[in-house]
Amino acid sequence: MIIMKYSDSKDRCFWCNPDNELYIKYHDEEWGIPNFDEQYLFEMLILESFQAGLSWETILNKRENFKKAFDNFDVNKVSKYDDKKKEELLKNEGIIRHKLKIESAINNAKIFIKIQEEFGSFHNYLKTFTNDKIIYENDKTHSELGDSISKDLKKRGMKFVGPKIIYSYLQAIGVINSHMENCFLYKKQ
Repeated sequence: MIIMKYSDSKDRCFWCNPDNELYIKYHDEEWGIPNFDEQYLFEMLILESFQAGLSWETILNKRENFKKAFDNFDVNKVSKYDDKKKEELLKNEGIIRHKLKIESAINNAKIFIKIQEEFGSFHNYLKTFTNDKIIYENDKTHSELGDSISKDLKKRGMKFVGPKIIYSYLQAIGVINSHMENCFLYKKQ
């Protein structure tokens, strides 16, 4: 993977580490930008769930390792992981080796597929909550929208999908645009 050098003087959100080019690239080219590709929606759901209790930068720095370990986030493959694959993941030093998070990724893949089958796509499921609108807000860690989706996903059996995780997820996939007012990507509603 080629990483561009970011030596510009653009103002970015305060949380974006200016010394981490992966983080700058993520901030500038991905975070808050609507992306409803099903594979991406699954990838972000898994990565956000692994973030629980950790920093996003930690997860981002291991993202390529996660992609390899989780078969490029192929939801069908992840849903079929067996005990041998779980052990392999637990020994993989390139990812977060947390047994419950690994088990929840497999469990959540199965539920993600059920949601796709029920609604035609995971994006269609999300639209039942969002009315296909982008929300512009910042300085929040959860919202009524994130709380509602979290509650429903938990009811369906997903794990590591609390309100803060789902709020971060919605920011990551671009349902919520939370760029700060001083950021060059800030947009008013």
